[in-house]
Amino acid sequence: MVTLSSMWERIQSNLFPLLEEELGELTAKQEKLVSVLEIIRIEEALFYEYRTGRHKSDRKAIARAFVAKAIYNMSMTRELLDRLRCDTVLRRICGWESQCAIPCESTFSRAFDEFAESRLPEKVHKALINNHMSDHLVGHISRDSSKITAREKPTAKPTVEDASKPKRKRGRPKKGAIVAPKEPTRIQRQQSMTIEEMLADLPTRCDRGTKTNSKGYRESWNGYKFHLDVADGQIPITPLLTSASLHDSQAAILLAAMSSERVTYLYDLMDSAYDCEGIKEHSRSLGHVPVIDPNRRRNEKRYLDPAKKVRYNERTAVERVFGRLKDEFGGRMIRVRGAAKVMAHLMFGILALTADQLLKFVQ
Repeated sequence: MVTLSSMWERIQSNLFPLLEEELGELTAKQEKLVSVLEIIRIEEALFYEYRTGRHKSDRKAIARAFVAKAIYNMSMTRELLDRLRCDTVLRRICGWESQCAIPCESTFSRAFDEFAESRLPEKVHKALINNHMSDHLVGHISRDSSKITAREKPTAKPTVEDASKPKRKRGRPKKGAIVAPKEPTRIQRQQSMTIEEMLADLPTRCDRGTKTNSKGYRESWNGYKFHLDVADGQIPITPLLTSASLHDSQAAILLAAMSSERVTYLYDLMDSAYDCEGIKEHSRSLGHVPVIDPNRRRNEKRYLDPAKKVRYNERTAVERVFGRLKDEFGGRMIRVRGAAKVMAHLMFGILALTADQLLKFVQ
């Protein structure tokens, strides 16, 4: 396996001088793009099926262009196309020698649909983590979610009525009446589910969500909720997109299971929204130590012990990652519709952010 330090040494000593000789002096943003593309190698995850008919536009160059869109923090594909036509260096870094070789906007849109359907950026991010983080022991995994405002109408929650189950009357049951046992909660069901089953069980439709912000005020939005597990050093490990109405705690067990497959870590850091015995038990079953801010229910005052409180301060890493994703890598400007496309848009930003953070350890 090629280490990050050797890759960075090769980029500095060989790739940058070669590109500057061919293209001229590179700006800081162009150097970052070249470094990120060299680390993630997104073109290696693309495979073509050769068929008769008109030849498709180069999907490898388009994939590199979408990474550039995230790094340049562009809001629309049209803005990316305008930049490609006037910036010769950027165009050639992506893989087009001339302006006439750049595909039209509709081709970019079709290619993005293909990337979203095949989950290309998610696969590349998972491979990036496996290549550069799987052999390291991670101290803390910080877990949280952030609101994602979408430009689409929320859909109503589907109602499924089971005719075989009698409807229970409201209020206290009569003395001697036989009461059917309560159905297990999602967290209880997840204890015995596989990752694929948990993924299928979580809703991903666009709906309306409500969350208490950092200042204690409740705010609502239409769209989705983006969940992240972040390692020490602000490195995103596991992303997940769900409906906005899903409570944060419903995704905790799934995220822990997915992160445990990718890296080896010791502590789960979560805020009071995840204060649940089922989540704590699952964390311990994986060999982790849960550090969760106590939820003060019914005026009951509970506090973390001093040692855990010091560790809990590391949880701000996930908040800083959300801030960078939205301010620097296009996470605040969602112009696509549908969970798959929204996830692809966010993942191009996460992919660039992850590579950028990894490079900071060797620069």
